[in-house]
Amino acid sequence: MAKNSYFRFKQFTVHQGQSAMKVCTDACVLGAWADLGEAEHILDIGTGTGLLSLMAAQRNSNAEIHAVELDDDAFNQATENLQESIFAERIQVFHQSIQSYEPNKKYDCIITNPPFFQSDLLSPDQQKNKAHHATSLTFDELLTAIDRLLTDEGKFHILLPVDEAGVFLQKALVDGWFLADSLILQHNSSKKPFRHIMTFSRKYISDSQIVNSVLHIYNTQENTYTDAFKDLLKDFYLIF
Repeated sequence: MAKNSYFRFKQFTVHQGQSAMKVCTDACVLGAWADLGEAEHILDIGTGTGLLSLMAAQRNSNAEIHAVELDDDAFNQATENLQESIFAERIQVFHQSIQSYEPNKKYDCIITNPPFFQSDLLSPDQQKNKAHHATSLTFDELLTAIDRLLTDEGKFHILLPVDEAGVFLQKALVDGWFLADSLILQHNSSKKPFRHIMTFSRKYISDSQIVNSVLHIYNTQENTYTDAFKDLLKDFYLIF
């Protein structure tokens, strides 16, 4: 997906010139795929441009959505995008770390595309490090925050690269979470998986109940989107 200064969707526009975390295909898949169900209170951890909050607001017309963002520029960008949208009355963004975030209620759904690189070389760009590397939010800290902020019956959805997802999955299982749903992303059927989206809950789920799915973004023989991808994003992408 091109990294333009803005990306226009069917019901909102995301400006991204100030944010290190640009609009990307895998984040759009997360926003369209995550089961928001009948969630009344949704939390977006590390909102970046505000993309996931906007997608959640479009998909769930009854939900109140809170977004948390630590980076100054990303917070300002998200605030602009959310305030200019038709969903502004239902979304509020908070400028602080999730570790220090203390709302007056818990959430029944959490969605996050967090900083994920645990050991890769850092960039000279500190803003990019905050957005992509787990220097300001480790997996352990994220799990602690989710445990504190999610209702007992709630679910959380997370997007990670495949290797990091394996690390996170093991930590989550040790902490008493159960994998409820799983989506692997591949550019096409001949490419290796590059992202893993996972849904967790506190409710016991046997291995036979877990839904493990694979989504190919492109057809193998031609540079065209698959029908499955188009069907998932048709309510958001102008080209579908």
